Amino acid sequence: MEKIRIGVIGIGDISDVYLNNLKKYDAVEVVACASRGLEKAQRKAAQHGIPRAYASGAEVIADPEVDLVLNLTTPQAHYEYNLAALRAGKHVYTEKPLAMTYAQGRELVELAREKGLLIGCAPDTFLGGRLQNIRELIDSGRLGRITGGGAYFVGHGHEFHHPSPAFFYQPGAGPLYDMGPYYMTALLSLLGPVKRVCAMACKAGETRTVPSGPSKGQVLPVDVDTHINAILEFESGPVVTLTCSFDVWDSELPRLELYGTEGTVLIDEKDPISGPNLFGGDTLLRTPAQYRWADPARKPEHVDTPWTVVPNRHSFNSVSHAENPRGIGLVDLVYALHNNRAPRASGEMALHSLEVMECILRSAHTHVFCEPETRFDRPAPLPLDFPHSEG
Repeated sequence: MEKIRIGVIGIGDISDVYLNNLKKYDAVEVVACASRGLEKAQRKAAQHGIPRAYASGAEVIADPEVDLVLNLTTPQAHYEYNLAALRAGKHVYTEKPLAMTYAQGRELVELAREKGLLIGCAPDTFLGGRLQNIRELIDSGRLGRITGGGAYFVGHGHEFHHPSPAFFYQPGAGPLYDMGPYYMTALLSLLGPVKRVCAMACKAGETRTVPSGPSKGQVLPVDVDTHINAILEFESGPVVTLTCSFDVWDSELPRLELYGTEGTVLIDEKDPISGPNLFGGDTLLRTPAQYRWADPARKPEHVDTPWTVVPNRHSFNSVSHAENPRGIGLVDLVYALHNNRAPRASGEMALHSLEVMECILRSAHTHVFCEPETRFDRPAPLPLDFPHSEG
């Protein structure tokens, strides 16, 4: 199979994870990278054995040897570079979000379709072992019919650990756009498109003060909602609660749980930056077999046993933030290109996620239900032997 040649725009910390992972796959080859400074790009190129380094993303896009642009820039630049790459006839895989607005994202997806190009978008953590394990439980019928669930990203913001936290409290960020895409994409990959949304939102204060680090004492204006509660009705039937918050000091909530007629499955890390943004971890299950029935009222009572840890047969099970399989969505897109099929981390699913998040905020601010107009096909499960099954 002929390699797809990749040009990388944006070489911050996350780029090393991508570049190290992409070296493992024969289907791809990174041939160029760019930063806003040529020297930085040259150092990154030397570190990873990349043939060409550029001082601008435009040069990567113009490189005739680049087939696919990997966009790892900051969110504000995603639309600009994704649009330019598609116009230049390049396939695109981008870090989240697809664009800053639904209208921009729709333009990108429509342009890719018109030009016969593929566009894919992170997060690809739903292809990790744990969420694929949950997908198998759903598809096998072991959980019965999924009727509801909850997804909870709750923490107290990034000013406690991030060197430059101001962006997280500006439009385009906040808890919904920062971490929400991991939770949203997990739900979409498991349950399919959202039919209807209602939501409420608030914020704890108009400013925040950075308590430590290089920005200690800086007062940050808060121009986004920092606590969002949404209810998502899925076309497949389930009604799911989604909470995204920077206003919570601590919580005992699971990160994600789904309720089926034959059981409950959940992800239960207490660390707010864990959960659906990890590829691996335990899958916990409770079924009717773990209840006993007391006569005569036949009232259900819990058997005093722990949750069952469901064995995981799937690949990509890392629970490390620094060393994870990030980039398998891009590799899957490359195989989709060769095999004339839809990519799993598709632009269409990312666009639906973006529209649903806009619907959440619109509902919260206008106090009405919002119905997304986009749809997508739920991505196929990842084969146990990926990528060997791709040929």
